[in-house]
Amino acid sequence: MKVVMIGAGNLAVHLSEALNEAGWDIVQVYSRSERSAKELAGRLGAEYTVALSDISQEATLYVLSVSDDAICEVLSGVSLPDRLIVHTAGSVPMEVFAGKFQNYGVLYPMQSFSKDCPVNFREIPVFLEANSPENLQTLQSLAGKISSKVYPLSSDKRIFLHLAGIFGSNFVNSLYVVAAQILHEAGLGFEVLSPLLLETARKAVASGCPGKVQTGPARRNDQQVLQRHIGLLAAYPEWQKLYVQMSDCIRKQQHG
Repeated sequence: MKVVMIGAGNLAVHLSEALNEAGWDIVQVYSRSERSAKELAGRLGAEYTVALSDISQEATLYVLSVSDDAICEVLSGVSLPDRLIVHTAGSVPMEVFAGKFQNYGVLYPMQSFSKDCPVNFREIPVFLEANSPENLQTLQSLAGKISSKVYPLSSDKRIFLHLAGIFGSNFVNSLYVVAAQILHEAGLGFEVLSPLLLETARKAVASGCPGKVQTGPARRNDQQVLQRHIGLLAAYPEWQKLYVQMSDCIRKQQHG
């Protein structure tokens, strides 16, 4: 199967390399950035272009992997009436293709990607949607070559999946930033939290029910410790407010 990658960002890099390793022929890479397009195309042995009008018409599958805000803009410049095209976004409905394309779908790998950080794509869950059973079967065959965790999922369910990922990943990482700043105030490095963070994540995943492994003063409703922490954060009102809100959330989750 010949594939054209429309986009050369973090996800596009890892997905195209996984497809390439699985035997799919990446024939072309498009990006608005010539540097990014040329770099990824070079890694894949493919051609590249920075013009939507020059996208090859000879591929079987077109993978649109750009920022959510850029999807409609890119689609307005692409004409592939009878080819299969998919996007890779968690929060964008499949219907973004409706009315312009005959064959379309979604291929959403749920993972955080950075270009220079290797990933094991076999372990990444991939969620699929298509506008016909035949197109879904094509995507399942393709996705099954790169991941052992492939699931059909409609747009209205996928948006909830994406939202859960924001809470479980993006928001948690933002709390790591706060933790790192608090440690810095005490002359400590973030690495001292590593064992705690890794064990907490391990237990949450292994349990299948994070609420069961919740610990800490809010879980115990230890008012003396909670009030001391709130006092320590007096100079940081935003962190103090966050601490109170999160503690209240934990108490309600645990005690109703």
